[in-house]
Amino acid sequence: MPKIETPHLHLRNWRDQDREPFHRINSDPRVMEHFPAPLSREESDSLIARIESHQAQHSFTFFAAELRSTSQFIGFIGIVHTPFEAHFTPCVEIGWRLGAEFWGQGLATEGAQAVLDFGFDELKLPEIVALTVPANQRSRRVMEKLGMTCNPADDFEHPRLPPGHPLRPHVLYRARVQQCAE
Repeated sequence: MPKIETPHLHLRNWRDQDREPFHRINSDPRVMEHFPAPLSREESDSLIARIESHQAQHSFTFFAAELRSTSQFIGFIGIVHTPFEAHFTPCVEIGWRLGAEFWGQGLATEGAQAVLDFGFDELKLPEIVALTVPANQRSRRVMEKLGMTCNPADDFEHPRLPPGHPLRPHVLYRARVQQCAE
């Protein structure tokens, strides 16, 4: 596990005690507003299993995020290989999911910047992408604060959602190593 720390966050491997607070995050309708549905405990635990499997296979993942000051688990921030085919894949995407009580404090941006730095500096990735539904303004603001750029020509229909689903349209943001070095 790489050591990724910021002034306020420690990004780390997942622990068994993360399961219950992660389920609370995944079952919160505010957090899951831009996803098809809140997750059951089983679905949340299954997501952790997939995250840990990705870590074992690739040495990076959506890392568990905790506050350095209290060691409180607050969600995840990290990078993964995009698990579906689209015009921009194969690629590595950055993502975050924090409990609603931690929104608006700059924590997603702070952690995501550290993850971008890790991806470019340590993993030598040439590009990292982020994706979301157009209406997810909170995540889009984080992407823009990170210096990621969005080109309408990259907009796509999420292949894991059925045609006509209101969350199927997605926007794509890109960060390239030279963008972040400037």
